[in-house]
Amino acid sequence: MTLLDFTARPAVGDGLGTLPVVIIGAGPVGLAAAAHLLERGIEVVILEAGDGVASSVRRWGHTRLFSSWRTLIDRAAERLLAEAGWSAPSDLDRMPTGQELVDEYLAPLAALDAIASRTRLSTRVTAVGKDGIDRTRTQGRARVPFLVQIEDADGQPSELRARAVIDASGTYETPNPLAASGLDLRGGAEVADRVLHALPDVLGADRELFAGRHTTVVGAGHSAANTLLALADLAEREPGIRITWLLRTPSASRVTASEADELPGRARLGARTDQLVASGQIEIVDSFRISRAERTETGVLLLGTRDGEPAVHETDLVVNATGFRPDLGMLREIRLELDDVVEAPRRLAPLIDPNVHSCGTVPPHGFAELQHPERGFFIVGMKSYGRAPTFLLATGYEQVRSVAAWLDGDLESASSVQLTLPATGVCSTDAAGTGSCC
Repeated sequence: MTLLDFTARPAVGDGLGTLPVVIIGAGPVGLAAAAHLLERGIEVVILEAGDGVASSVRRWGHTRLFSSWRTLIDRAAERLLAEAGWSAPSDLDRMPTGQELVDEYLAPLAALDAIASRTRLSTRVTAVGKDGIDRTRTQGRARVPFLVQIEDADGQPSELRARAVIDASGTYETPNPLAASGLDLRGGAEVADRVLHALPDVLGADRELFAGRHTTVVGAGHSAANTLLALADLAEREPGIRITWLLRTPSASRVTASEADELPGRARLGARTDQLVASGQIEIVDSFRISRAERTETGVLLLGTRDGEPAVHETDLVVNATGFRPDLGMLREIRLELDDVVEAPRRLAPLIDPNVHSCGTVPPHGFAELQHPERGFFIVGMKSYGRAPTFLLATGYEQVRSVAAWLDGDLESASSVQLTLPATGVCSTDAAGTGSCC
């Protein structure tokens, strides 16, 4: 007898086996989950809030990923694509942009009949629960289907029943507030039109917003660094641009040019950022903790403290690159087991908590670390990391491979989790909420 014999099997009796698995989010990890489940003969329904697949990726599509094609293509998805005659990009060591990821891999995958026929676009999930019982009811709970409430593009509500639910909805749509407290920024509504989401298209669609203006990028991670570099490039072509990097911490410890970083694109990002700071092209304001904002005639006043003393910073535009957090509102009726700090599944949290995790790779993890008391419900992908940064797509692909195997009753495969991630070369215990691209 092994530990597998004591692992709870997925409940598929009482008619549950005839219901589909509902996947929330048609991004890279959600589509990979669908590919793995379909390969095992398990029916799926994919729900995407955007009007196209990978809608969040498209928003930061101008940004180049740290990972190469070699680790950005899920194996089950690749097998499904290969049957339709698709071939992987010729240079697997190249790092694509987000838009290239969509155009060359995700869009062809989503266009396959097996995926397209099971995908509902412009469909927002408003709540997930159990059919006919609330979260307080325990008896027979595992045999009751999930109930997924949705709204279409016109706001018309409907419901779906499912044998299991995989939430791969990501976190890009729910950024952390600018306030250092993590609470809503006082005065935030007054300056909302002068605060931009992380990773704006500085050199493309958003170029006119930044030309001739002072932009302050708030955040200590790679999303902030990407925007700073783009602003520096624009400043070489457009006069009058001023760039400030505002940090809550004494330094941007996660953006580093460490030689130990096994992702060369990430290391180069750190090296170039360091050079621009050293040359004075990027001004740093460190140890600044924002508490409120005020609108001025032409810009924004950020008010707070710096090294414990009252401080004010004036700028024209603000880019909020302070990281992201999971939207848990729609899961109120689901029995979740989340870590108190990073809001990740409790068994996964110690492996990724930026307060304790440093200088090493995320250990392999799958269904066992992602389980909640609600059997058959999983949070995967970037959302599984809660508020922790530096999620890599390879991690999400292995998560959904394991979850799909578990849902198929293949406990041996589900438990045989293998994952090798590149070391960061970053030793830091003060990097919470910085955010990062995969």
